[in-house]
Amino acid sequence: MDNKLLAGLEAMGLGKMADLDLYGDTKEEKKPEAQKNEPVQVNEADFLLAKTMKCPVCDSEFKCKTIKAAKMPKLISRDPDLRCIYADIDVYKYGVVSCPICGYASMMKTFGPMPSAQIKLIREQISANFTGLGEEPETYDYDDAIARYKLALVNTVVKRAKVSERAYVCLHIAWLLRGKRQNLPADTPNKAAVEQDLLAEENDCLAKARDGFMDAFSKESFPMCGMDESTTTYLIAALCGKTGQREEALRWTSKILANTTTNNRIKDLARNLKELIVNGEI
Repeated sequence: MDNKLLAGLEAMGLGKMADLDLYGDTKEEKKPEAQKNEPVQVNEADFLLAKTMKCPVCDSEFKCKTIKAAKMPKLISRDPDLRCIYADIDVYKYGVVSCPICGYASMMKTFGPMPSAQIKLIREQISANFTGLGEEPETYDYDDAIARYKLALVNTVVKRAKVSERAYVCLHIAWLLRGKRQNLPADTPNKAAVEQDLLAEENDCLAKARDGFMDAFSKESFPMCGMDESTTTYLIAALCGKTGQREEALRWTSKILANTTTNNRIKDLARNLKELIVNGEI
């Protein structure tokens, strides 16, 4: 169709312009589809800091892997027994401090000065037989982490630590076993059997943690392993539920819901836990 508006441009040598679409240049051109970003490869080592520690048993200084405070990973979800699941890394793998010289190991929050009687026990029963942790890897796999937690657990027994401290280590070993089970490679030989073995070991650790916390609840003061009474009550309820003690779990959740001083966050957790137990989901 002739564009009469632009007729007459021939005299200026612009006759070809007569058929221009007046507003064509303002129409949005279809942009090429943006290329999808490739997933960013996350290196577990990027989350880690080599922190200098001094052993209270042998006075040696050594480097300990810990999570950088400025690079704490994103929280994705939380299991009923308070295990937190983070993106890109299982932070629990780095919760133990292990002296590579004398074999003393404990959870990060309990690593520090101790009575001379405990030091003597560790030197006699741990250090005298300790042969080392092996070569230090850049990052810990689940087996590395579990081995260090088991060393910490042996130390809690030898130094006659509080029952709650022993139970706390058992709980974290259970969490690591769960993490290992949930992250088994698809090509793991006899994967189903391996999962069953890990689940059985996890449940055993949960039962030991349950028994320890229940014993400590009536004998120790709060806070217990950094937890107040309400949180500890909830944890015991969750551990009872996870280990098949349904009625006992409901009894402990009732304690929380009946307590007028318990904060709403813990009460909400208790209500959710009670629903899971009643519905047979835990």
